[in-house]
Amino acid sequence: MKTQLLVVLFSFSSFCCLFAQIDLREAELRRLENIEREATLQGDSATLFGKIWSNEMVINTPANRVGTVEGSKMQLRTGNLAYTSFVRNIEKITFNDNIALVMGEEITKPQGHQLYAGKTVTRRFTNIWKYDNNQWFMIGRQATIIDVQ
Repeated sequence: MKTQLLVVLFSFSSFCCLFAQIDLREAELRRLENIEREATLQGDSATLFGKIWSNEMVINTPANRVGTVEGSKMQLRTGNLAYTSFVRNIEKITFNDNIALVMGEEITKPQGHQLYAGKTVTRRFTNIWKYDNNQWFMIGRQATIIDVQ
């Protein structure tokens, strides 16, 4: 009886530790997603290019073009990544070893030279993160416009 109880307690504690670890990874990615969203909204290139986005990141842009970090730098400098508001609703985070997929919906209000400036743009997104050298970096992004009002 004591052995069975110990096995049950050990299994339960292992199960709880596993989920606590997953919850910590998910909480960290939610935090980084918010930092990335805020940095994009504020045009904070130091945060985006030095801490969040991998130098090798590739992007399937809402304009239906494949882009790179270098292209994003140019877009930021020329005012083509400017928003008056940017809301991100994360619907799912999935892990596969050191890779994480974050999916959901974004609602933005582009400004300046951007396409649809002054309108409300709703899009679906997928962000791909890689854990490397004790840090998460965004290595890929896809965003598709689904509504403009």
